[in-house]
Amino acid sequence: MTIPSTPAVKTPGEHPVLSAVRQLAPKVASRSEEIETARRLPADLARELAEAGLFRMVIPETYGGFELHPALVVEAVEEISRADGSTGWCVMIGALTAMCSAWLPEPAARAIYGAPDVITGGVAAPQGRAELVEGGYRVTGRWSWASGSQNCRWLTGGVVVMKDGAPRMVREGVPETRVLLFPIEDVTLHDTWHAAGLCGTGSGDMEVRDVFVPAERSLSLVVERPRVDRPLYGLPAFGLLGLGLPAVGLGIARRAIDELTALAPQKKIMPLGRHAIATRPAVQEAVAEAEATLRAARAFLMETVNTTYEAATRREVTLRHRAELRLAYTHAMKSSARVVDRMYEMAGGAAVYRASPLQRCLRDIHVATQHAMVSQPTLELIGSVLLGQEANTVML
Repeated sequence: MTIPSTPAVKTPGEHPVLSAVRQLAPKVASRSEEIETARRLPADLARELAEAGLFRMVIPETYGGFELHPALVVEAVEEISRADGSTGWCVMIGALTAMCSAWLPEPAARAIYGAPDVITGGVAAPQGRAELVEGGYRVTGRWSWASGSQNCRWLTGGVVVMKDGAPRMVREGVPETRVLLFPIEDVTLHDTWHAAGLCGTGSGDMEVRDVFVPAERSLSLVVERPRVDRPLYGLPAFGLLGLGLPAVGLGIARRAIDELTALAPQKKIMPLGRHAIATRPAVQEAVAEAEATLRAARAFLMETVNTTYEAATRREVTLRHRAELRLAYTHAMKSSARVVDRMYEMAGGAAVYRASPLQRCLRDIHVATQHAMVSQPTLELIGSVLLGQEANTVML
């Protein structure tokens, strides 16, 4: 165990949410095996995280949220992910899904997000179908990767809007898509999450069948402006939604460095076993490179997050800002994976056992890298923007 067993000293001006994360981290780390085996976040731990405010980080202050600076959101998700990747992933999903509160009409936002312990989740990808009817939509759909849904009171689902059985088009070749919110009572959860990594996220399928959703419980991150006019919601919508992804990667990678650093003075070089692997030049070089790689990726991430937020306060977010922000996300995740791979390799046979957190880091990071918002195709899209080429930039 390399997570500190006592809370870190609170720094002057540190936000209470960050203080709570540092206090909770040792407890979360101690329950990693339980979380992994259960294949979901335990309900009591989810409640404790909610009570600490981790799912209210991006809810507007006017609705009782914290409306944190995005760099603080990154720090909080990174720290909890360092303790346990699955827990960090669930916090990321719940915290950032709550951005919907700034897009919903005020009565709906207060009804859903007014409770201080509410947890929301879901899937924004338009895998459902919503037939336009009087007062709202009749929705049927099934969504994969509904992380943390077992502890949610409300779940979001992305849909294609239908009219008379055909997709309603916003322009030629482009159907209208929206995000709808369902109370948990309207949703069937399917236990399909038998995955290689992030095993404790409970990311099974969610399904609704012919459910009515009133229009006030729908929003569009593509064509609608947020109803709460504050700098945080001036960030690119999908940039805000994906803010926690690189933070999860950075946290997992930091844990991998922690684990190898703790192991290296203890594990002996075989076959003679006279010296610790910490004396091997290859291990020394790997740790040095890993430290530089991780901190450089984190610095780039924080630079772009801060720059984009400053532009949002001036209402001057450009396509270049959007592209660079997403580049920082993808770069951080890919850099984190390289760090974890190297630390796992240097640990040798000791890392393959279930008792080693390094094997969990390896599995978790390589599931996290598969998320569409930080996958290889994002670099192609970003590169086209940086080169001044035409591209579909709606999802940036």
